[in-house]
Amino acid sequence: MALTLERMRADVAAKIHEEPEAVGDHENLMDLGLDSMRLMELTLLWREAGTAAGFAEFAEKSTLAEWWALVQARPKAA
Repeated sequence: MALTLERMRADVAAKIHEEPEAVGDHENLMDLGLDSMRLMELTLLWREAGTAAGFAEFAEKSTLAEWWALVQARPKAA
């Protein structure tokens, strides 16, 4: 399944036990309860979906909007 902003939102929401609607584009995801272990799991999941962005790049950002911009800016993984 292709990685989309809505898929990322749903994946994050599942990791923090919230509904996708609770995850705003510009909210600090760490403030919502996302920790580094869950982020690592998300990164692996998203790499399987084709993104070339890695854990360190995601860890430098704190919002879904920033993560989506990162995914769009990076070429797809082979």
